[in-house]
Amino acid sequence: MKKIAIMLLAALLASLCAAAFAEADKPFAGTELVVYNWYDYIDPAVLDMFEEETGISVTYVNFTQNEDMYARLEAGAGAYDVIFPSEYMIERLIKEDRLEELDLANIPNLENVLDNLRDPSYDPGNAHSVPYMWGTLGILYNEDMVSAPITSWNSLFDGEYKGSIFMMNSLRDTIGLALKTLGFSMNTRDEAELRQAGDLLVKQRQDKLISGNFVDETKDKMVANEAALAVIYSGDALYAMEKNDKLSYVVPMEGSNIWVDGMCVPKGSEHKAAAEYFINFMCRPDIAQMNMDYIYYSSPIKQVVEDLDEEQAANEALNPPEDVVARCEYYNDISDSMSLYEGIWMEIQMAR
Repeated sequence: MKKIAIMLLAALLASLCAAAFAEADKPFAGTELVVYNWYDYIDPAVLDMFEEETGISVTYVNFTQNEDMYARLEAGAGAYDVIFPSEYMIERLIKEDRLEELDLANIPNLENVLDNLRDPSYDPGNAHSVPYMWGTLGILYNEDMVSAPITSWNSLFDGEYKGSIFMMNSLRDTIGLALKTLGFSMNTRDEAELRQAGDLLVKQRQDKLISGNFVDETKDKMVANEAALAVIYSGDALYAMEKNDKLSYVVPMEGSNIWVDGMCVPKGSEHKAAAEYFINFMCRPDIAQMNMDYIYYSSPIKQVVEDLDEEQAANEALNPPEDVVARCEYYNDISDSMSLYEGIWMEIQMAR
């Protein structure tokens, strides 16, 4: 009986130890995180893995533009625990004290991020953000529907492809590319330059050159051969090119935007440490690989980049060469001139 009692006690102790280790391994089990991200921008299997490995439940909600996300944050930032703004929006949110300062001790996988994407100008020291994905803005074109390879933003305005152009339903991207077409910075605050860009885009509409303004729908429409040209993000271009071998992507010679979407914790989150745990998980190489394979955007994680095969490494949409990067610029926060941008954007949208 004494032996049985000892065995039962040992089993109980082992069970208690296992439970203690499991609890230590899942320090935030039972927490519910609200993750606010771009539409279709995480592999659903990653969220399932995170929940299973951590015991944290994730409520996943989506936005389609940085400005939409910003408006929702103004209405109630405490409703969200992790958000995925782009670099210029991160800069703005930092200025307005809307982001928590990250405890980087909770995010050791920051070490996995490419050196050139760490310590960015918009967030020195990664104090408030960790890169999630990056890429470029360019033109996706159908080789069977153009007279020659596309190289310039001017192809959107010269009339050759009238009625067969998809533009972006995005203030920064649309006005930005018009500025680049005219030789100006995408971050200008100069009213005369902005007015010229606005006039160019108004005339494009008045001349009936475009057949629609979209964001997420563009890739599938191009797969279906619905237009010759489309303004598009590089990841969406990769998705479309994989499904239609007549499609090609170019960053125009005048230059464009190179963007970074980061992971941040908004002020008011009640689960900051658990949110940092989520951010750290997303920087794990195997998880980053899954997300890159699912959403087609460029990963900032070193090992993922090192593991690109020859074809992937040569793909300029996935792995832009140095000369392409050199002619691109980050968006800066232009909130001090936002009323001017918004007024011009309204004039463009109302043009007939």
